[in-house]
Amino acid sequence: MARPELRSVLLAQGAYYVASGIAPFVSRRWFERATGPKLEWWLVQTVGGLVTVIGGALVGAAARGRPTPEILGLAAGSATALAAIDVVHVSRGRISPVYLADAVVEAAALAALAASRAPGTALAAP
Repeated sequence: MARPELRSVLLAQGAYYVASGIAPFVSRRWFERATGPKLEWWLVQTVGGLVTVIGGALVGAAARGRPTPEILGLAAGSATALAAIDVVHVSRGRISPVYLADAVVEAAALAALAASRAPGTALAAP
């Protein structure tokens, strides 16, 4: 099986983050219909803003074709943190099970990042 191109992985992950990050700013009603009601709307907007900025950085690095080790750390670390938060808080009943779909996307991003590297190499810039 062919390895995915790192640039394509970063572009896809970044685009997903931009789209999901701006969602709460587009329509609170739609966002809460999809994810459940939120008590702390400022926190939703804070996370959305940060996820959008991370996505923009990943898309920018992919577009220039120069993913640095820091960008790869940002991509892998963000996917890991978001997946962990999804799984932990769904299991505690704090957030809707719909967030498990995001955990699957984050796990797929991690797998694609790892698969885009040559066997035996660290997840670092080429």
